[in-house]
Amino acid sequence: MKTVAGVFTSSAEAQEVARKLRAMGLPEDKLAVLLPGDFETGAKVPVTAAEQPGIAKALGGTVGAAAGAAGGMELGMALTAVIAGVGPVLAGGVLGGVLLGVLGAGMGVAAGAKLEALLSEGLPEDEIYVYEDALRQGRCVVIALAADDRGAEAIRGVMRQHEVETIDAARERWWIGLRDAEKEHYDGSGGTFQRDEIFYRRGFQAALQARTRGKEYDQVLNEMAQDIEDLQRQYPGSEVEEPFRRGYERGRAHFEASRAQATSQTIRH
Repeated sequence: MKTVAGVFTSSAEAQEVARKLRAMGLPEDKLAVLLPGDFETGAKVPVTAAEQPGIAKALGGTVGAAAGAAGGMELGMALTAVIAGVGPVLAGGVLGGVLLGVLGAGMGVAAGAKLEALLSEGLPEDEIYVYEDALRQGRCVVIALAADDRGAEAIRGVMRQHEVETIDAARERWWIGLRDAEKEHYDGSGGTFQRDEIFYRRGFQAALQARTRGKEYDQVLNEMAQDIEDLQRQYPGSEVEEPFRRGYERGRAHFEASRAQATSQTIRH
């Protein structure tokens, strides 16, 4: 499977892309539409009415179902949840419901099982935090799984008909938004950010992956070993592990702060 994802500023644009992808024959279980927003946009019904096998039970926070529509725009099956570190999210499509389950369950057993299923379908693990950041910024995400390269290019063609931001561009925008503060912190604590940024950033991003988020660095040393070895091969003679570790620790702190902020906002509302 090939994953194609795009970020959109308008929920109408995102759902129009999804409509076109369905019209060209993309199965519902290969398509996800993720929309930020509050639960007033869709009619909530009891969780049991929304539940696909295991999905609602995996969600963290408040869960509801939007029966077919949000703000008058068709979504097919839709689930809503307050996601820690993100806020309220509405997911359309079967794949959207499963992905919402991963985001909502955090690092629990349910998330692990669902994440493995998504990864086996071809979803890149290191894109999930990019989806989260886009949603946190009020943007919408469409994710589609294509059977092959030809299908993936057809999906990209549909997305290019609209004002899409690619995941690579969204990832760069995310880092640019953090970079100045991280440079100040790193240089202020005795590091040289200009030299170590690539290693520091990889560590920061590693802390935001679904498998590792919330875990102390010592808990993930074995999982991080391959990333560090790859960097050392690419940059022979460079000190990799220390800036990578420091980046991981800052990434973990960033995740915890985002989660606390979203929880606080949810309680106020």
